[in-house]
Amino acid sequence: MNSIAPPNPAAGTEAQAAAQPPTPTLLFVDDEPNILSSLRRLFHGKGYRLLLANGGAEGLASLEREPVDLVISDMRMPGMDGAQFLEQVRLRWPAVVRILLTGYADIGSTIAAINRGEIYRYIAKPWDDNDIVLIVRDAVARKRLEEENARLLTLTQQQNESLRELNSGLEAKVAERTAALREAMAKLEQANGNLRRNFLNTVHAFSGLIEMREGSLGGHSRRVADHARTLARRMGMDESGVQEVMLAGLLHDIGKIGLPDDVLKKPFNALTADERALLVRHPVTGELALMAVESLKGAAALIRHHHERFDGTGFPDGLKGLAIPLGARILAVVNDYDALQLGTLVNRPLSAGEARTFLLDNSGKRYDPQVVQEFVTVLTQVRGHAAVEFAQRPAALRPGMVLARDLIHRDGYLLLARGFVLDARMIDQLARLEAGEGHPLVVHVVNGGS
Repeated sequence: MNSIAPPNPAAGTEAQAAAQPPTPTLLFVDDEPNILSSLRRLFHGKGYRLLLANGGAEGLASLEREPVDLVISDMRMPGMDGAQFLEQVRLRWPAVVRILLTGYADIGSTIAAINRGEIYRYIAKPWDDNDIVLIVRDAVARKRLEEENARLLTLTQQQNESLRELNSGLEAKVAERTAALREAMAKLEQANGNLRRNFLNTVHAFSGLIEMREGSLGGHSRRVADHARTLARRMGMDESGVQEVMLAGLLHDIGKIGLPDDVLKKPFNALTADERALLVRHPVTGELALMAVESLKGAAALIRHHHERFDGTGFPDGLKGLAIPLGARILAVVNDYDALQLGTLVNRPLSAGEARTFLLDNSGKRYDPQVVQEFVTVLTQVRGHAAVEFAQRPAALRPGMVLARDLIHRDGYLLLARGFVLDARMIDQLARLEAGEGHPLVVHVVNGGS
């Protein structure tokens, strides 16, 4: 076998040489030396690496030793003809382009070569030099294109697989991160919920301490807060405003903590001038006591003005009409409604009906007429939908029962507020409280807790 390589120019860098595709290799197979010589001369200097083989067996040996891009084989050769040779090439090296040289008398063998060897083209002898050169050039270019397409397809598949793995990893990371964020958000929401509950529990505790100054006030602040919250929602206040009104209702009497017992025990219209001068300062005192607490600044402002009157004769600032904050106008109505029934506003405790009449009689004077009207409507609805109450001792209580009334200690302070849902732990505490003090403890629940 003979081998002829094209000249290797010195120009160009190693990097440029590495970027160029390898030189195409052509294998000519013929048992006639003059045919091989003609083909060698024809393709010499045209950019190919040339291999020559003197028959089919030598051609197969050449293919086993080194890579070949294109084979040109004669049809008539002893031992192994072109059809047999090209069939072996197809079976063993299917990527090699196969071209058959044949004479006009060999049409049957040519058809066999086409069928068995799946040749790219056949060229009739004698060939035209330009035609065979163009055929080989086009065949090599097509092979290079197919190889490049195959390379790009493989690369694309590899990249797609890498992208799938990357996307899968990213999705897993995103899912993991999302789960972590959700867990963190859940914990944060739980923490915020705990803070809100602790804040409200603290406010309730302050409210209970205020009421401990006088037993008759037990549950007063909670009732005021409940009525104020319901009325604020009915009058269209947003949830932030409703929250401020409710907090102000719980703490509206905080400024009374420092007042003498004699002043606290008398109804307002029974106080002397000096005692009234002390009492009327309590809204300002209450505001100052709460101003340092950021979450209570809004409530503190309402506490300052909850004794203002609609006609401008109230205290401490003598505000009139709509100049009084709506939350304070609401507190004025619901606070006096409960105080009238406790007997802390006039000389004797009034019934619920008498207290309602008092509000209506003073509508437009002490109170905002619209607030009074809405509150009377609320009271009417509450009476129309009153739930059935059951009085139970701690031993008969069950988890899930709901308090129908505030649970007031015999000393006058609030133990549990109306609406509290009992659980096993609280029921056990109530039972121990009853046993420890030696007095029956009666708890009113709504509809038996159903």
